Amino acid sequence: MSADTPHNHPLQAVLFDMDGTLVDTEELWWQAVQEVAGPIGHRLTDADIPEVLGRAVHHTAAHLHRVTDGARSAGELCGALEARFTALVSTQVRPLPGALTLLDALAAEGVPVGLVTASPRSVADLVLRALGANRFAVSVTAGETPRTKPAPDPYLAAVRQLGAAPPACVAVEDTPTGVTSAEAAGCRVLAVPSAVPIPSAHGRAVVSSLVEADPALLRALVKDRSFNALT
Repeated sequence: MSADTPHNHPLQAVLFDMDGTLVDTEELWWQAVQEVAGPIGHRLTDADIPEVLGRAVHHTAAHLHRVTDGARSAGELCGALEARFTALVSTQVRPLPGALTLLDALAAEGVPVGLVTASPRSVADLVLRALGANRFAVSVTAGETPRTKPAPDPYLAAVRQLGAAPPACVAVEDTPTGVTSAEAAGCRVLAVPSAVPIPSAHGRAVVSSLVEADPALLRALVKDRSFNALT
C-alpha cells in the first residue's frame, strides 16, 4: 500500500452536505415548501425552520401534515415537495462561493470526497451533474440508510464506503441537524452556518463561507484532538 492511499493520509476523506453547503438550494427548498404549504393553509415562519432546513423530504412532509391537521396525506405532501424542489433545482442550482475551489484543492491533494445529503437521489443527481459527478467518490442520499440526519447513519455509510475512519474524516455542514449527524458518527466538522448559528466546539471549526476553508484547515481538524476554533 503506497503512502498516498486514503488510509495513510492524515485527512482520509471530506464529506460534504449538499443543500446550503455546496450549492445554494436552501432557499429553493424553502420556496418549494412554501409553495406546497400555502394552498393547504400554512404560511411558513421562523418557527418552521427546524422542521424544514436540513431535514429530509419525508420529515418536512410529516410536519406539514401535522400543522395543517391532515389537509393532505404525508405521502401526497412528500411527492409534491420532491417534485417542486426537483423542478426548482433543475433550473436554478448554483455552487456557493468557494465550493468548487475547495473541491479542486482536495482533488489536487488526492483527498477522497463524498456527498452526504438528506435530499432525495433525484435531486442529488441533478446537483452532482452540475458540480461534476467525477468530483465525488461516493454519495449517500435520503432513503439509502435506515435513518437520515440527525442520526449518524448517512455519515457512517459514506465512511464505510470509503474505507475510512470517522475521526480522520471531516464533514462540512451548514445546519445544526447536519452537525449533529456528523458528530454522532465520530467525524470532525467544518460548519458553514446558513440560517441558524452554529457555535464552535471541540473537533469543530466554524467559518462564514467556504472561501475561508482550505485543506490545511481540514487537516488541522483531524490532527489536533483538542481542536476548537472559530475562524
